[in-house]
Amino acid sequence: MRSDGAAVRCEGTLHARRSTDRASGWHPERVSELDLETPLSRTAASQAVEDIGWRYLLGALCVSVPVRSLAHGSDVAAAAVAASGEDADGHLRLDLRPDRLELSVQNRALGTLTGRDTQLAWRIADALEQLGLRPAGATSAESSRPVQVLEMAIDALDIGAILPFWKAVLSYVDQPGGSDPVDAIVDPTGQLPTLWFQQMDAPRPQRNRVHFDIVVAHDEADARIRAALDAGGRLLDDSFARAFWVLADAEGNEVCVCTWTDRDEREQ
Repeated sequence: MRSDGAAVRCEGTLHARRSTDRASGWHPERVSELDLETPLSRTAASQAVEDIGWRYLLGALCVSVPVRSLAHGSDVAAAAVAASGEDADGHLRLDLRPDRLELSVQNRALGTLTGRDTQLAWRIADALEQLGLRPAGATSAESSRPVQVLEMAIDALDIGAILPFWKAVLSYVDQPGGSDPVDAIVDPTGQLPTLWFQQMDAPRPQRNRVHFDIVVAHDEADARIRAALDAGGRLLDDSFARAFWVLADAEGNEVCVCTWTDRDEREQ
C-alpha cells in the first residue's frame, strides 16, 4: 500500500447524528466559501462524514445504500444527482446494482477532497433520508459487502521504463494532479483498479512483483484481517498499522489491508 511518505509505499437517525455533529462544532452549512475549496486531510474528511454513514477511502468519500431493484435504485440515483446540483458531474460517481447503489464524491479533476465534497455528502444524505433510506453499514458485521476500493501495485527497478507500457496496455492515464513516474495511473472511467509502482532498490526474485491493496473503512480493518487469518492467511508485517497490514496466502501471495488511519501523522 502506498504509505504517502513512509519508507515503503504500500495510501440513531440522521437528525440525532446532526445534533451530535452540531455539538462538536462542525456542520456543512457553516463551511465558508474558502473552506469549500481547501483540500482536507484524511482525518478531517473522515470526521466530517463518519456520523452520516460515509467513509473515507483512498481520497474519496464513499457510501453504499440498499435498494430494492434497478428501478428503485435509479430513482435513488436521480435524487442524489439532484441533491448534488451543479457539482454532480465534477464530483459524484454512482455504481448501481439491483441490490445497492454505491456513491462516492471527490474533486475528480484534481483527485482531492475539499469542504465542498463533505458538504455534498451531507446534501446527498439529506436527500436519501427524505426517501426513507439509510446507508448500509461500513463493516462486515453490518453489511455483506461493505464499501471498499481495490488497488494493484507493481514492484519495479525503473518505474519510468515500464509505466508507459502499463498505460498503453490498460488504456490508463496519469492520476489527476500527478505526472511523476512514482504517481499512480488510473482508468479514466473510474471502473478499474488504480495501478501504482513501488520503487525497488534491488531485484527480489524470491517475492511476488505484483500485490493487491484492499482499502477498507477504518472500522472494518480488524474484522477483515481476522477473516483472512481464519481462512488460512498469514500476517507478514504490521509495522505500519493502522495505515496498512501485509498479509499473504498459504503460498506467499501478498495483499495489504489498508485504511486512511495514521497517514496524516506519518506525513508530519
